[in-house]
Amino acid sequence: MSNKILTVAIIGVGARGGEAYGRYIHENADKFNITHLCDVSEDRLEKYALAFDVKKENCFLSEEEFFTEKRSDVLLICTMDRQHVKMAERALDLGYDILLEKPVSDNTDELRSLVRKANEAGRVIMVCHVLRYTVMINKLKEIIDGGGIGKLVSIDQMENVGSWHQAHSFVRGNWRNSIETSPMILQKCCHDMDLLQYFAGAKCNSLSSMGSLFHFKKENQPEGASDRCVSCKYVNSCPYSAKKIYIDMWKESGSPDNSWPMNVITDAYPLTEAALYKAIEEGPYGRCVFACDNDVVDNQTVIMQFENGVTATLKMEGFTRKGGRDIRFFGTEGELEMDEEGNFITLRRFFGEEKTWKINELTDDLVGHGGGDHRMIDKLYEVIAQKSKNVDTCMENSVESHYMALAAEESRVKGGQLVFIEKYRA
Repeated sequence: MSNKILTVAIIGVGARGGEAYGRYIHENADKFNITHLCDVSEDRLEKYALAFDVKKENCFLSEEEFFTEKRSDVLLICTMDRQHVKMAERALDLGYDILLEKPVSDNTDELRSLVRKANEAGRVIMVCHVLRYTVMINKLKEIIDGGGIGKLVSIDQMENVGSWHQAHSFVRGNWRNSIETSPMILQKCCHDMDLLQYFAGAKCNSLSSMGSLFHFKKENQPEGASDRCVSCKYVNSCPYSAKKIYIDMWKESGSPDNSWPMNVITDAYPLTEAALYKAIEEGPYGRCVFACDNDVVDNQTVIMQFENGVTATLKMEGFTRKGGRDIRFFGTEGELEMDEEGNFITLRRFFGEEKTWKINELTDDLVGHGGGDHRMIDKLYEVIAQKSKNVDTCMENSVESHYMALAAEESRVKGGQLVFIEKYRA
C-alpha cells in the first residue's frame, strides 16, 4: 500500500468539482492535498478555498494563467462540456494525470484525438462514469457474469430523471441547451450507455431512437402565468415551481447547511431561506419552465443491438416522481431486476426461490450516485498513487458510450432511422 499524498488541482469548483469530489478529497487528507483551484466565479473560489484550506495565491479566475505551469499531481476537470477536451489536452502537455467529468465531448474528432494524445503522453485519464464504481452495479455484473440468469439475452433500462431534476438541470439549468453544451441523451445518459455495453460485454452495433421536447415550451405556459415563479399566481400550485423545488424541498429535508440542488443556485454557505429566495428571484433557476431558452428533449427512447446479439432498450424519462434507475435483465435461465429507489436487487431463476438483496445493506456509503462518487475517488488514488493499470473508465472504454449517445441523437433527429455505430469509430 502506498502512503503517498497526491496533490490535487480542480478547475471548475461547482456541484461536481467542489461538492461531489472536492469535499470527499479534502476529507481524505491521508491520501490527497488540494493545492490549487480555478473557476470563473470569484464567489465560488472564495467559498471552496475556505472549505479546502487553499491559499489565496493558488486560486485562479483565469484559465490562461492557471495553465501556464503544472500545479499538482492530479487535475480534476469539472467545467462545462465544451471545455473538457481543450483543457484535457493542455493538462496532458503539462504532465498531469486527469479526472475528467463526463460527457467528454459531443465531437467525435475530439474524442478520437484525446484518446490518441492520452496514449502518447502515457498519462491517466479517468472519465467520471461514476456508476461503474457502485456496489449495486458491481453486484449486477457479478450475478450476470457468474451465470445467475444463464446467458444474457436482453436488457430493459429506465433512467428516471425525475420531474424536478428535469426542470432543474435540463430546463432552467446548465444543460438546457444542446448548442451550448450537448444533447441530453449524451449529458444524462452516457452513464447508461456505458453501463449497457458493460453489462452486455460487447460493443453496440446499431441503434434507433425517438423522443422530443414535449412539454417545456412556450405554448404550454398556463394562461396568465408570469415568466418568473416568485411573481406568478401559480407559484404554490405549479409542480415545477422554483419555490417548491428550492425552498419547500429544502425545508422538508430539515433546512440543511449544504445540500444539492440548492447549493447549485447560490454560493451561500450555510444555506438560508433568504439566500435561496434571492436566487430564485434574480437568477436563472427562478424562471418559468415554459419561458426558458431550453431545447433538449424531456423524453427519449433508444433500442440497441450489441455485437454479441444482446439487445437493449433505454428509456430516459423526465416525467417521473422518483429518481434513480430501474434495470431488468432477461437470460436463458432467469431474470434479474434492480430498483435503485426501491432499494432492491432480485434474482428470479425460472425454478426455485427468489433471492433479494437490499442495496443499502451492500454498503455503508450510498452518498453521491449510490456511493459511486466516493469509490471513484478511491479508485483514482489506487490508479495513480499505487500505479494500478485497471482503469475501467479510461478514455478507450468511455468513448463507446459517447458514440452510442451521439448515434441515438442522430437517429432521433432523423425520426428513428437505424444508425450503425461503426461510422462514429472510424
